[in-house]
Amino acid sequence: MKTKWVLLAILSTIVNVLSGCESLAVLDPKGPQAQTQANVIWLSIAIMAVIVIVVCAILVFVLTKYRDSKLPKEYEPPYIEGNHVVETIIVGVPILIVIFFSVVSVISNNKVEATPEGYKGQDPLVIYASSSDWKWHFSYPENDIETVNYLYIPTKRPLEFKLYSFGPITSFWIPQLGGQKYAMSNMVTTLHLAADESGEMMGRNANFSGKGFAENTFHVEAMSQDKFDEWVKEVKETAKPITEVRFKELLKPGHEGQLTFTGTHLDFSPAPEGENAGHHHGSSDSNTNSKGEHMEHDHKSSNSKEKSAHNHE
Repeated sequence: MKTKWVLLAILSTIVNVLSGCESLAVLDPKGPQAQTQANVIWLSIAIMAVIVIVVCAILVFVLTKYRDSKLPKEYEPPYIEGNHVVETIIVGVPILIVIFFSVVSVISNNKVEATPEGYKGQDPLVIYASSSDWKWHFSYPENDIETVNYLYIPTKRPLEFKLYSFGPITSFWIPQLGGQKYAMSNMVTTLHLAADESGEMMGRNANFSGKGFAENTFHVEAMSQDKFDEWVKEVKETAKPITEVRFKELLKPGHEGQLTFTGTHLDFSPAPEGENAGHHHGSSDSNTNSKGEHMEHDHKSSNSKEKSAHNHE
């Protein structure tokens, strides 16, 4: 019997050591939103650890002091109506814990749903992140470029992601920058993030969406604003324009490598917001821009965007 418990203890130790070889992404934040969430996670772990330790200590104390072997065989416990102090503690403490976590949740949710702390007053970089089976499409209206399955972002600047889906519900998640948020068809949800430091990160769809879900990931790289501007310039000089035909091919189920285009699909397939929300999603109205505003389509300006290929497989 003792050998069994020793083996279990050794196995448990090995599992804990191996799982700690690489830090969890959610506990290695690279932005203010992720830092807020990491703080809440650590606070929750600390409080739960205290609760577990106290309860286990009380359990050991009670089992030791009031064990049956210490009492005479003829002992009969007295009849007790109840103890108001004990009842108050066992009811009041859980209520206080729930109230505390509720307040923490409300405060932290308000923080992560708003513009990141330290970035208020700055113009955000708006990125439309749309999903399809099983790809991620990133449109940069400000820079007039689009990428597939990879995301380049500048550091020290607020990011405003406009999320929606061309298929089933997905969940946009970059663990080191912030929590996940749903991307749905026929509507746009907004996620505010920011990167404090440069580096490579992983992003993925955190909501099961079919057999290709496991590989529905994307590469994220945060860089300085100067390097980001250089990348945008390179794309404009070397990438092919995104066309409606090519975009429809990308929407078909399947996996693709990392692709880069000039222009965005928002010109011919606007995001489902404003006048394009609801049943207008995906309509090819050349007289409507990505904001749902009517405008004249300039064919010459569209043709002038055609440049050489810059596809990353």
